[in-house]
Amino acid sequence: MNWFILIIAGLSEVAFAFCLGKAKETIGNESIYWYAGFLGFLILSMALLIKATNQLPIGTAYAVWTGIGAVGTVLLGIFVFKEPTSFWRIFFITTLIASIIGLKMVSN
Repeated sequence: MNWFILIIAGLSEVAFAFCLGKAKETIGNESIYWYAGFLGFLILSMALLIKATNQLPIGTAYAVWTGIGAVGTVLLGIFVFKEPTSFWRIFFITTLIASIIGLKMVSN
């Protein structure tokens, strides 16, 4: 269950990064709503990370949490915000995913 909570925490990190990106693209009240979403997902992400680390090793949990956030945010950048993609960008995302899976496999 703690791994599931950690995955949701990582996805919440992606969500707050998405809200931050959308807030940059908007003005007025619309950007305020995106910033509010940013704050909400930030709080949710941190709370779930804290909950997950009650049972999981902090080093592993934090690395997996940031890895999910990093991979998800890069993919959002590519697919939603039309950021450039290259062989090396995909290569390093792939190695990051492999590292997250490796950490999960060697952890309790």
